[in-house]
Amino acid sequence: MPIYEYSCKACAHAMEVIQKMSDEPLKDCPECGKPELTKLISAAAFRLKGSGWYETDFKGGNKKKPAESGASSSTAPPSGTTSAD
Repeated sequence: MPIYEYSCKACAHAMEVIQKMSDEPLKDCPECGKPELTKLISAAAFRLKGSGWYETDFKGGNKKKPAESGASSSTAPPSGTTSAD
């Protein structure tokens, strides 16, 4: 469902409301109670619901995750260093 922005002409209260596209626009302000709400024109907004969209959600079994695709081994000490005995 789309998220619509409203503003009250009487008290300048602003709010966002989730409504169906077929719903009638709101008229009464929840702050002051006057029928002065106007629907604002703004960029389209949407809400992602659920676990989200991640790069790893649609990968097959043998592909590496982005964190694993870096260096071949992170346990080896950097070259040129000595280990303390």
